[in-house]
Amino acid sequence: MRILYGIQGTGNGHLTRGRVMAPALAAEGIEVDYLFSGRPREQFFDMAPFGEFDCRAGLTFATKGGEVSMWGTYRQNSLRQFWRDVRGLDLSRYDLVLNDFEPISAWAARQQGKECISVSHQNAFQHKVPVAGQRWIDRMIMEKFAPATIHLGCHWHHFGCDLLPPFIEPPESEARDVGHLLIYLPFEEPQAIAALLASVPEIQCHVYHGKPAPVNLPDHLHWHGFERAGFHQHLIGCAGVVCSAGFELVSEALVLGKKLLLKPLKGQFEQKSNALALELLGAARTMERGDREEIRAWIASSAPEAIHYPQMGQMLARWLAKGEWHKVSELCQQAWSEARLPESWNHKWAYAY
Repeated sequence: MRILYGIQGTGNGHLTRGRVMAPALAAEGIEVDYLFSGRPREQFFDMAPFGEFDCRAGLTFATKGGEVSMWGTYRQNSLRQFWRDVRGLDLSRYDLVLNDFEPISAWAARQQGKECISVSHQNAFQHKVPVAGQRWIDRMIMEKFAPATIHLGCHWHHFGCDLLPPFIEPPESEARDVGHLLIYLPFEEPQAIAALLASVPEIQCHVYHGKPAPVNLPDHLHWHGFERAGFHQHLIGCAGVVCSAGFELVSEALVLGKKLLLKPLKGQFEQKSNALALELLGAARTMERGDREEIRAWIASSAPEAIHYPQMGQMLARWLAKGEWHKVSELCQQAWSEARLPESWNHKWAYAY
């Protein structure tokens, strides 16, 4: 079997899932070509698992000051180039397109009548999961951005629906707490992050960001560029994570039993909905004021119970290799039967499995 795997490059969550899938697909003897879009090639990092890969402009969104910028998004994307790339992508040599919210490969598959299986957190919003702040344009984007013939959604809980658990890389070492905080707020400006954390000078904070550190950085703030190995070491050893409400980092933190303080990206219903879901599950707090008292109260709170999710990369790769792609419910039931969720999560959604 030979597949084209299209992966959205906006943010790092889709890449994380791709890194889980790459060795699992290889272990099943599936030949894979990778196509990435959503950011320039030079801004991708730690791409060794994918070998030689194709990179296109695709479509993405722009942010400014911690919220989505509609005008910036319009200016940043070229629909003419996008459709040129869609028409120029020949899928005749592939048995299947695997897609993670990547629009070029998805639309090429639709135009050429090729089977396209989409695996993403965004697909979860086609089910009855907790949703907050969704507008009609958000629903349209979720439906039209990267169309597919089969949609597999990922979430932290099944919520009584045919969903899959998160795709998590196995931790290289056991979680521990050496007292620092991990800060990942990629959509916030560096100066705003420094101001937010100025109120807790007694706590060592490791900040990962794509922009340089602001001038006169306080001694308790340690600024890092995106570097995967160091990031994971700080994640494994942290007392807690302050982050936006994206999917993959939160998933890793839940598996390690790390407490979470969330600052959802303004104007993006997905992050607002993620924060709502985590609050309903009792798995995170959402930042309301961002002052010293709020942050210190969160720091003093107890750590949650670590969650176990099965190795979804291996499970999905085997499912793909069998070719019984329309047996979605069976795949979902198998996955959740191997998960171990906190007893406190056994509420009104737990009847499904």
